[in-house]
Amino acid sequence: MDKKKLTERDICTKFINPALVQAGWDILSQVHEEFPVTNGRIIVRGRMHTRARPRRADYVLSYQKNMPIAIIEAKDNKHSLGDGMQQALAYSDALDAPFVFSSNGDGFLFHDRTGLFGQTETTLELNEFPSPETLWQLYCQYKGIGPAARKAVEQAYYDDGSGRTPRYYQSVAINRTVEAVAKGQNRILLVMATGTGKTFTAFQIIWRLWKSKQKKRILFLADRNILVDQTKNNDFRPFSDVMTKVTNRKVDPSYEIYLSLYQAVTGSEEDQNIYKQFSPDFFDLIVIDECHRGSASADSAWRQILDYFSSATHIGMTATPKETKEVSNIDYFGEPVYTYSLKQGIEDGFLAPYKVVRIDLDRDLQGWRPSKGQTDKHGELIEDRIYNQKDFDRQLVLESRTQLVAEKVTEFMTRTDPYQKTIVFCEDIDHAERMRQALVNLNPERVKENRKYVMRITGDEQEGKAELDNFINPEERYPVIATTSKLMTTGVDAQTCKLIVLDQRIQSMTEFKQIIGRGTRINDDYNKHWFTILDFKKATELFADPDFDGEPVKVYEPKGGAPVNPDDVYDDEPQDGEIPECSDDEGSYDIPPGSDWHSDDGDASDDTSTKRIKYVVDGVDVSVIAERVQYLGPDGKLITESLKDFTRKQVKQQYATLDDFLRRWNEADRKQAIIDELAEQGVIWDDLTRDVSKKLGEEPDPFDVICHIVYDQPPLSRKERAEQVRKQNYFSKYEGASKEVLSALLDKYTDAGIEPIEKVAVLNTAPFSQMGSLMELVSAFGGKPGYTEAVKDLEDELYRQTS
Repeated sequence: MDKKKLTERDICTKFINPALVQAGWDILSQVHEEFPVTNGRIIVRGRMHTRARPRRADYVLSYQKNMPIAIIEAKDNKHSLGDGMQQALAYSDALDAPFVFSSNGDGFLFHDRTGLFGQTETTLELNEFPSPETLWQLYCQYKGIGPAARKAVEQAYYDDGSGRTPRYYQSVAINRTVEAVAKGQNRILLVMATGTGKTFTAFQIIWRLWKSKQKKRILFLADRNILVDQTKNNDFRPFSDVMTKVTNRKVDPSYEIYLSLYQAVTGSEEDQNIYKQFSPDFFDLIVIDECHRGSASADSAWRQILDYFSSATHIGMTATPKETKEVSNIDYFGEPVYTYSLKQGIEDGFLAPYKVVRIDLDRDLQGWRPSKGQTDKHGELIEDRIYNQKDFDRQLVLESRTQLVAEKVTEFMTRTDPYQKTIVFCEDIDHAERMRQALVNLNPERVKENRKYVMRITGDEQEGKAELDNFINPEERYPVIATTSKLMTTGVDAQTCKLIVLDQRIQSMTEFKQIIGRGTRINDDYNKHWFTILDFKKATELFADPDFDGEPVKVYEPKGGAPVNPDDVYDDEPQDGEIPECSDDEGSYDIPPGSDWHSDDGDASDDTSTKRIKYVVDGVDVSVIAERVQYLGPDGKLITESLKDFTRKQVKQQYATLDDFLRRWNEADRKQAIIDELAEQGVIWDDLTRDVSKKLGEEPDPFDVICHIVYDQPPLSRKERAEQVRKQNYFSKYEGASKEVLSALLDKYTDAGIEPIEKVAVLNTAPFSQMGSLMELVSAFGGKPGYTEAVKDLEDELYRQTS
């Protein structure tokens, strides 16, 4: 057998797998080949999307399911033994697996990250691969897991038989937390971006600790009813008979798993603090969901619960740990045992990227001052001063401003999708109601179809709150637009929300991240792969804050009468944004314990007994000004230079000269592979193509886009390239069906570009399907190799004049 002729898959089957079996590894339960690490980052292209190539590890070895301890990267025998090591080490970082191997079928290069083997890298023969028991013993020694802790650490995950498995980062979070608890750590913090499955992660942690009897009675604390109900009815359902929700201020000590609102067990009066009906040592584990909202504050009444059950293990979970002078998650819980950020979630393809449309209004930037003695609509004398963005809809209402915002929202939805789930964040309940009315009046036909097309969903009103479940249910069409203030900032699992409108002044990074998190979930079934943020109050300037870790795909500011949809306009010269001055006050919207408000919404601050005077003014002209486009680069940072300059720099890093690019283009079996590769490196094809199209009057080939923008070559349209081929009498060497097929392929190229003609499946579509079956058409070229060669020859002819 000549190993050099074997494929990588052959090496795995004939050499690596037998070596693992010989070492005692169970191929079915302990060895996972082609392990999916990421989903592949979503790349937004205009109104379409594609995914970058997912990352897959050749082998992940687990002592028990979902507990990875070793990585193997395989290569064919033309590579050296260690050629896959750096790739394997990258997977090791992600999966938290300390034993790393690379193989080409001759043996293994072993990289030990624990330091327990003495030498960091060692060459092993095929028959020297370590057994599962050997690596597990070393893993436990490395992690400091003693015999007493191993029962909990080795406890299996819950498996419902559906095939659902944790994503890699969820497994790391679960395993690290269980290990920390098993080793006796009593204060633990987990930081996971919104939409990454914190509740499922919490369930698996609790399940393993409970099943192993490491923890026997557990309290899950949240501060919003919807969070508790979603948890009880979905991820925590397997606990069934041993689980209860604390309601009506009644305590039943016969259960093992308790779910509760903070507000349900605390109060301003001593008799309302029903948590004291439990003994201080009743619970041995408390999991605090969204722990940034109050529980870490030393003077928070909610903290009383944690102090009362101080002997229990406390696990805090949040997407946005809070660190201010008054509140510190880290001071209370310690450094996070694991962090999975929004930026990483977008990069891995588990979270949706987003575009930003920034709309600046003249009155917001320039301010408005009443004339002397001017009164508002209700006869109130307006205080004489300049009112600006921070005042509007809080101190003073400009009715025409509300109308303009509603018009822009309606315009965007009409241009894109009138039925995309949309959340409009307003300053308060009054603002949310006025916005609802404006949107209703601008969408009479939609409202006529269904009165629930626009709903105000705030904490003070039952009719709207009752529609929250319908809004977040992907299968329910209505409501489409929800106007709100604080109720929907967090804990709302709106999987199909495609538009977030910010008409609320936000100075808290914590709240901003929570609001952005309303749109980051992906739902393939409903074509939700990215979302748009429509920003009227400069809230997205918080993207410039170093505390923010997930920048947008695009930022666009329409000017004057320009369309609100960013894909209908192109500006090659983006300008740098301002960096906001962020308040130290993180605005946590804590709910006073003991209050009668348990409805989930910070809008309760609009209590009429303390309501401030809010002036309402009509007849003031408000208009849109300013325009800016910014893009998200492949490094996750906003591009601040022009798009053309950025593209030149990115392409020339790989192809320094035109000759380098032409050589690679002509050698490529598939041109689309180069196009996709450049897209992954940050080339924004739609906008570049749109710019060159304006000059040509017709759509160019991606080849011409690069040659023109990067290397200053005159561009040709696809139509011009096709006409040149026909003028060369290229088809004269073919006859019959083959000539007819190639002529139609050239027409297809003119209409749709290079991508479809490189796929043999195009022969199943019109007009080819009228010429014959796929097999018949391929046979006209003497078989598939002949057809592939003819297509490659056609491509060579298309690009010959530039070579």
